[in-house]
Amino acid sequence: MTAHASDYAWLDSGDFATLTEAYCLTMVEGVSAGELLRRFGAAPGRRVTGTPEVLAAWDRYEDGGDTGEDGDGHGDEALDGDEELLLVAVAELDGWAVALEVNGYLGTSWGLLPRLAEGSRLVSHFRNVNAVDHFHWREGERHRLHFEPLFPADRDGADADAVAELLTAVGFDLSTAEGRGIDRTTPAAFALGEELTGLRLTPERLRAAEFVIGYAPVP
Repeated sequence: MTAHASDYAWLDSGDFATLTEAYCLTMVEGVSAGELLRRFGAAPGRRVTGTPEVLAAWDRYEDGGDTGEDGDGHGDEALDGDEELLLVAVAELDGWAVALEVNGYLGTSWGLLPRLAEGSRLVSHFRNVNAVDHFHWREGERHRLHFEPLFPADRDGADADAVAELLTAVGFDLSTAEGRGIDRTTPAAFALGEELTGLRLTPERLRAAEFVIGYAPVP
């Protein structure tokens, strides 16, 4: 059965609505959480359980630090200096390293994508508060698909034409220049990610997942 945007209606409620207002989700097959953080340029730090704790870590970061109750990993000392850093939280699920950025975009950065996908399969998608969004599918150096979910008819990559039927099946509207609006395209991006990875994300899984927190430099 094909995943569909309606399967991800839960993104509009509770802490997930806060999270997906501005987020980046990156899934890389066959690497550990520590390895994916290394590819981001971030050293692994403390561990937290669940997306609410990831959001709390981001809030502490925004307030000037993220020491955590256990005091390990990156604390205020990681935030010193002039270097701009973004919080990246990575969990390991079903053979994939899943990186979550609150108000971040590194997983869809063209400059980082080759390193993040090196020797692996990568799917990442991003949205910011201004409704700017991107979706990427890569296998190593092969750029298979890129498009803006708000404008799914305009695509590039080796599989840009071949995925048209799949995009429609997961909930994108290719019949108009501007899809169906941001409220529909974000759940559709999650559904497409599931189809390309085989990894289904649910509220229960994300709230129970163990994330490793790191801080990655902005390239």
